[in-house]
Amino acid sequence: MFEPQSFKYSLDEVTGVATITLDRPDRLNALTFEVYDELRRAFYALHDEASVRVIVITGSGRAFCSGGDVEDIIGALFERDFRGLLEFTRMTCDLILSMRRCRKPIIGALNGTVAGAGAVIATACDLRVGAECAKIAYLFTRVGLSGADMGAAWMLPRIVGLGKASELLMTGDFISADEAHRIGLYNRVVADGEALAAATTLAATLAKGPSFAIEITKDALNREASMDLASALEAEAQIQAALMLHPDFRESYEAFVEKRKPDFL
Repeated sequence: MFEPQSFKYSLDEVTGVATITLDRPDRLNALTFEVYDELRRAFYALHDEASVRVIVITGSGRAFCSGGDVEDIIGALFERDFRGLLEFTRMTCDLILSMRRCRKPIIGALNGTVAGAGAVIATACDLRVGAECAKIAYLFTRVGLSGADMGAAWMLPRIVGLGKASELLMTGDFISADEAHRIGLYNRVVADGEALAAATTLAATLAKGPSFAIEITKDALNREASMDLASALEAEAQIQAALMLHPDFRESYEAFVEKRKPDFL
């Protein structure tokens, strides 16, 4: 059984929805070296966990995640040479890679402040449900670092467009949940205190769907970002033909004919 030490984890065995809860509320769920490392290992592990169909990530208290812990991480980084710093930044990037490569859909339940590395983790989710209080900022330039951190410069323009991504990554300014929703960064905004419930409901809906088709959709979204149109069309033609041989396609048809809900694998 998956039992992390630096955050909470639970699995609803009925729905197949797993929930990761960042659990340092006194530090606004700031990330430590241990949390970074265990999170990336968690997503790699859940990639192959048959009992998990969808993953929700959230935070405890009044923040989703405020980024790297200044006391636990920043001070320690000043003691490292370039090789040591690169080891750290590669680990943080590997967390994002583990999320994007995870075959399970990941939904961010943004219960409060989303900042710095927390904002990038939210961006790496497939869907984001934000509470009204869930303001978000990519703070890196505010501390003299590149706004292109942990894949932000690759992911964010694909969600909100180059112009808005440039503004958010260069200024490091916070925007409200409503503004994040308006520009397409948040998929939904709900009342404070309801983000986790709304995200879990959405996750349960996805979990009832054809898991392999959803997995392939996520993979296509990743792969086609670097393809030309002709290559993307051919890739989609081949995978769609393959999915037409999958039992879920026939189950969908038979459920329609029999006027019942489909029972997907």
